[in-house]
Amino acid sequence: MSIQKVSSKWKKMKILLKDKYIAPYNPETRKYSLTALEQMCQIYRTVYVKPEQGTHGKGIMRIERTSEATDHTDEPSSKDVPNALYKLHYVKKKELYYSIADLHKAILKRTRGKSYLVQRGIPLLKYQQRPFDLRVMVQRNLSGNWEATGIIGKVAAKGKIITNINGGGRIVSFEQLMMPYLTKAQTAKLKKELFVLGVRTAKCMEKTYPRIKEIGLDIALDGQIKPWILEVNTSPGLYVFGYLPDKSIYRKIKKYAIAYGRLKPAPKSKSTK
Repeated sequence: MSIQKVSSKWKKMKILLKDKYIAPYNPETRKYSLTALEQMCQIYRTVYVKPEQGTHGKGIMRIERTSEATDHTDEPSSKDVPNALYKLHYVKKKELYYSIADLHKAILKRTRGKSYLVQRGIPLLKYQQRPFDLRVMVQRNLSGNWEATGIIGKVAAKGKIITNINGGGRIVSFEQLMMPYLTKAQTAKLKKELFVLGVRTAKCMEKTYPRIKEIGLDIALDGQIKPWILEVNTSPGLYVFGYLPDKSIYRKIKKYAIAYGRLKPAPKSKSTK
């Protein structure tokens, strides 16, 4: 039986919001539209626009509200040029816009008719002046039960808004990332919370998609060290855990992945006579 994969971020989000335990970990997210964009930008100073279906952080845009102006239709005059109302950041580019309508037009040029979401922006903690988020790996173990098998930190490349390795980010251990913020005991407590959240999320997803075998939770931590679920991946990358100093974690992840058919076992070496 094949492993089930779910590509729609919107469908996954709606499933998680039904669980009273998981729902508070989810930042407000709406289907992208001009109305949704305007309302979200009024509520939050930073929002993200992301493709409903996509991987490796491709197509993600960040919008920062830079002014508290009440009239979003004001255009800059020839004499007195006001501050731009919105800053659009994608890849390493930054653009300024003076109205929500112009911002919307710029976004539509990049979305090209595809379905997008607009999500509350979570101010990420930083490591060496660069934002990071976490990946929690949850898998079916050899007994068929859900088990949280690993956690890593992904640190964004200089000037980037995404933390993905494909976008130039780098892997740092969870414990190292937490050293400036938490004691060892507090770090262990947070790790346990994230592992419980991961298993709970997998069980929640399983009710709708019974053939999933693994999930990867992308978790943001805000200034109060509150976890937020940014995304749930049903076909998460495994190799990134190979960067951890503790190689036993990666070995376990591969072992489980081989057991449920995600990976093929390594070919046995032929003995020579």
